[in-house]
Amino acid sequence: MSAVSGFIKYSMFIFNFIFWICGCVILGVSIYARVSKHGEELINEETSGVDIFAAVNLLIAVGTIIMVLGFLGCCGAMKESRCMLLLFFISLLLIAILQIVAGILGIVYKSKIEESFKKNFQEQVEILDQDGTEYETFKNDLDAFQKKFKCCGLINGAADWGKNFDKYSASCECTNITNTNDVCVSYMGKQVYKETCGDYIINFLKKNLVVVAGVAFGVAVIEMLGLVFSMVLYCQIGKK
Repeated sequence: MSAVSGFIKYSMFIFNFIFWICGCVILGVSIYARVSKHGEELINEETSGVDIFAAVNLLIAVGTIIMVLGFLGCCGAMKESRCMLLLFFISLLLIAILQIVAGILGIVYKSKIEESFKKNFQEQVEILDQDGTEYETFKNDLDAFQKKFKCCGLINGAADWGKNFDKYSASCECTNITNTNDVCVSYMGKQVYKETCGDYIINFLKKNLVVVAGVAFGVAVIEMLGLVFSMVLYCQIGKK
């Protein structure tokens, strides 16, 4: 084996071993959070009762895929198996293509996604002014959200609460605010937060879009390295 082939082989192994460990960690933590009583308590505590098990299930799937790919890459490199390397290359290429498609769709439909959020918020606003025990969970969740993130209502601010405003006004009221004119507005004789929770959520997503794009770019670079290493090693083994 030439020095170049040896370097590519062990680089490929190290790269995929780290990849495999990351997959194992993601999978292990996700399964623990999904099935353990303590993990469920932590999720409920951190999200103020909001159900995020769908996100945990997604992480389980992602961790499994990463672990399998890492295993294929490691075994393919050390055993010099062209079949495993080719399977690793095709799988990683498909994932990279899906990421690119998702990125393009995200850019193209960015405005439509924002409109979809606002439409959903508008439907939820109708719940705030209604009575009934079936709506209490949502109202209490929004009440906790308002208090934690210093916002009020979903679309029209405090007015969204309608006749229920007095019951949930405490979480809307400005407390320990120096410049009340900048972040507060008067409503029914009380100083409440000017920013709506709907705007807060949308602005939060926009602010973190750069971070998401940076992470996606970093992952894409790692995937490209994996594709290059696997194909070069595949070709080197074929020449023997």
